[in-house]
Amino acid sequence: MPRSKKSENKVTSKNKTDESKVFAWLATFFTIIGFVIALILKKNDEYVMYYAKQGLILFVGFAVGGIFQKIIPIVGQLFLLFVVILWIIAWVNAISGEKKSTWLVQDLAEKIKI
Repeated sequence: MPRSKKSENKVTSKNKTDESKVFAWLATFFTIIGFVIALILKKNDEYVMYYAKQGLILFVGFAVGGIFQKIIPIVGQLFLLFVVILWIIAWVNAISGEKKSTWLVQDLAEKIKI
């Protein structure tokens, strides 16, 4: 029995959502590389770019933490631990299928205009 157009659209819509969730998760997990991949492949997907920008901010956080660790080791280690916690929260948010704000990261990510 052939499927109606309505059910076909539903399946296509669901697949796109799943694909967007995967790309959003990859963008946060791989930070700068994920951001570049999202920018190339999914620039028009608002959900993916929402989390790709957060991945970029997290990359900057890791870089700053690395610099702090060279200058003041204990402060750098605490800062990196803080960034890792935010990174894990961003993964969970990205795979949720909803635009959830990752504390502090999203405030900075909103300033990126692409």
